[in-house]
Amino acid sequence: MNKPAPDWHAAAKAIKMDGRALINGQRVPTTSGETFAKHSPIDGRPLAEIARGREADVDAAVKSARAAFEDGRWAGQPPAARKKVLRAFADKLLAAREELAVLESLDMGKPVQQALAVDVGSSARTIAWYAEAVDKIYDEVAPTPSTALALITREPMGVIGAIVPWNYPMLMASWKLGPALVSGNSVVLKPSEKSPLTALRMAELALEAGLPPGVFNVVPGYGHEAGEALALHMDVDAIGFTGSTRVGRRMLDYAGRSNLKRVYNELGGKSAFVVFDDYADIQRAAQTVAGSIFYNQGESCNAPSRVFVHEKVADEFLACVKNETTKYQPQDPLSGHAEMGALVDEGQLKTVLGYIDAGASEGAKLLAGGKRALTETGGYYVEPTVFIDVTNQMRIAREEIFGPVLSVIRFKTEEEAIRLANDSSYGLQASVWSDNLSRAHRVARALRAGTVHVNQYDEDDITVPFGGYKQSGNGRDKSLHAFDKYTELKTTWIRIDAHP
Repeated sequence: MNKPAPDWHAAAKAIKMDGRALINGQRVPTTSGETFAKHSPIDGRPLAEIARGREADVDAAVKSARAAFEDGRWAGQPPAARKKVLRAFADKLLAAREELAVLESLDMGKPVQQALAVDVGSSARTIAWYAEAVDKIYDEVAPTPSTALALITREPMGVIGAIVPWNYPMLMASWKLGPALVSGNSVVLKPSEKSPLTALRMAELALEAGLPPGVFNVVPGYGHEAGEALALHMDVDAIGFTGSTRVGRRMLDYAGRSNLKRVYNELGGKSAFVVFDDYADIQRAAQTVAGSIFYNQGESCNAPSRVFVHEKVADEFLACVKNETTKYQPQDPLSGHAEMGALVDEGQLKTVLGYIDAGASEGAKLLAGGKRALTETGGYYVEPTVFIDVTNQMRIAREEIFGPVLSVIRFKTEEEAIRLANDSSYGLQASVWSDNLSRAHRVARALRAGTVHVNQYDEDDITVPFGGYKQSGNGRDKSLHAFDKYTELKTTWIRIDAHP
């Protein structure tokens, strides 16, 4: 018997939201008592008063995290014990999946069924995957003379500051929490002020799963207050940041101004989607790019926002893309069947509409969309938008929009496609569509991007690294490579020959 579909609106009304910080295992107000009001982008409804963390609150969280690390309550446990707790944490996330999905949808506007399947589900799988990995990674013994033994071991760094964005709040947090926590570190998480609610709930669930107090702390607040204080703190050993390239530069500056802490930036993107005329199923390529750029309202750093399509198949491709936009018209995110929801806030709405105006003023033509939608709701919705007659020098082709806006550029030769695709300050992801195996390999090698998809887009999983070239950042989230960000390598050289 099929389970009836949840009444998401009723679930939203029933949730009790707590915006206080979580420090040393306790929900606490800020030192100053300051809060800020959080409203839902769905319809403007008030959600909660959120703790406005500042330097004093960050300092309290870091001190709590440092104490937890130094006394070994977590780092001193064997890997198998940490694995057990993290597996329980993943199970807690799944048990609370409907609550978390509603919080995510209310907080940042995405369709609730997508939050349930992707954000909550993938977050739980990420935590579980790192839990299972920790006792299967071995250290090294180096080749030495017979008089020595050289051990190369990984050790936890200490206190990790994690600063995550508002577009995938749970998932971006999980990509950092998984490897950082299971390695034995303590974490201070600063969620975006635009989407803090699931991070706070996750920390409560981690405590319920058995994570000791002080190991995972959450300080909500504004980036220029709490985020800056965390990045400048002298007792934070590393910062894992996901966000804009503009703020990523600040993270590097903060490290230089403080203790030269490690900084790992996962930043913006302007990903190229390259369709050659030898690919047979043009409709599939069009469906894939539409599903990727309009997913999550286009608020994805890896969204394929630049399409390069061969002139021989461009008309067919564009007709298919235009037809696909009808499937992604904005709807109520709590309906349970919306394919596109609301932008995160009024500021992001103005940004996206500003780029649409810029595209038109620079000479690009609208094939579809371009307007605000559902204004009667009080929420922040924009139609799926497609521009044609775009050049690679227009702002809509060069700058990260973070909205449901696609720019389409025609090309004639393989060499031109590669040159245009690489002509970007970003290098996060790319995609190549070709039935010619040699061409697919050749172009994939030539594209300067951290991930290149061939005849698909974004079908990868936790087993492979995620990160970019150029101004898309440094370091990698996901996969076993993420352990490199949160551990130190130690060499122990032992002399073992007999004394004369």
